Amino acid sequence: MLTLDGFIDSIDYLPPMPSNVTSLVKLLNQPDLDVDQIVQLIQYDPALTAQVIRLCNSAYFGGAPADNLHEATVRVGYYEILQLVIALSTATMMRPQQKGYGIEVGELWKHSVTAALVGKLLANDRGGDESLVFTACMLHDIGKVALSRSLECKYDEVVAETKRSQSPMLVVEQKLLGFDHAEVGGRLLERWNFPVELVQGVRFHHNPGAAPEHGVIAAYAYMGNMLACFMGFGCGHQALAFQGRAEALELIGTTPEELPNYMAKAFFTLKDTEALLSFPFGK
Repeated sequence: MLTLDGFIDSIDYLPPMPSNVTSLVKLLNQPDLDVDQIVQLIQYDPALTAQVIRLCNSAYFGGAPADNLHEATVRVGYYEILQLVIALSTATMMRPQQKGYGIEVGELWKHSVTAALVGKLLANDRGGDESLVFTACMLHDIGKVALSRSLECKYDEVVAETKRSQSPMLVVEQKLLGFDHAEVGGRLLERWNFPVELVQGVRFHHNPGAAPEHGVIAAYAYMGNMLACFMGFGCGHQALAFQGRAEALELIGTTPEELPNYMAKAFFTLKDTEALLSFPFGK
């Protein structure tokens, strides 16, 4: 059986993380962001530039229309632009069908966007770093993109095992492959030189209490992931198969009674996001 690094080295079908995302996430913790730093990282991708300007001129943001990237970034805000670009740039990796998980075309990306919006709502109420939380939630299932093809030929076995044992997918991955999608995702981000907060947020998003330093970020990713699944977005055949983690609630300072309220808020936010990003939620 392959080791984790041996498995990653054997992957020849995982699209590379867009270089602008890798560069943009390094700006997340900078308190004195300069608009030119962001513009320089986006402007050489004409399609992305056009989409960002179009989105910034939509009714979602309102205000006077912007006709260039610099003006759009100033008007909408540095961190909103960062979040938009990270969401849009990862779509290429996450939109394809993930057959090994029973996830249809576009569903993993919808799930990730939903998780990111939920995480952002929670962080906003609890003084968390919204952009960091948004990004961790956006990337939490990146390991599934890498593992999907390996599980594809075992899909019937995966479904049978999850039904037989009533085990979460994480446990089945460990049994069949020797590692799980959270481990793969964290290791990929580490190899791509992402900040340690994001590496641990993704690596421990199913077990925040085990994170060495950044359990809070992992807890936000856990909650975003869980609530996105409960809302019906992109969890394949295991939508409700979760291991309860009370420490996730404790780490971010929320209670089970508050969660339905965040789901309701997220549904309203998704109505705007559906029009903004032009993908059909709920279909």
